[in-house]
Amino acid sequence: MACFLLAAVFGAGGQYLYKSGAEQAAGGLLSYLTSWRLLCGAVCYVAVMALFVIGFKQGGQMNVLYPLYASTFIWGALIARFAFGTPITVVNMAGMVLLVGGMFLMGKQ
Repeated sequence: MACFLLAAVFGAGGQYLYKSGAEQAAGGLLSYLTSWRLLCGAVCYVAVMALFVIGFKQGGQMNVLYPLYASTFIWGALIARFAFGTPITVVNMAGMVLLVGGMFLMGKQ
C-alpha cells in the first residue's frame, strides 16, 4: 500500500512538472526534448510504474491498490493550489471526500 501511495505522490509531481515544463517550453519539439522539467516529469512516471511493480510483487491486490493511486487527484489539486494558485472549490472538496470514501470502500475486504 505504501508503494501505491508514494506512486500517487510521484504521479502528482509528474503532472506538476509536465504543466510547468509545458509553460516554459518555446513550443517546438526541441524545446520539449530539452526541458529539464518535462524530463523530470517523465522520470516521475517511470518511478510510478516501478512502484506499481514493487507493490504487486509484494502481493498487493489490484482492487485494493489502484483506488489508493486515485489519491493522485488530491495531491495534484494541492500542488496546483500552492504552485499555481488554483482555487480548491467546495465542489473539488466534495470530490476529494468521495475519492477517499471510495478508496476506503474498495479496500474493505
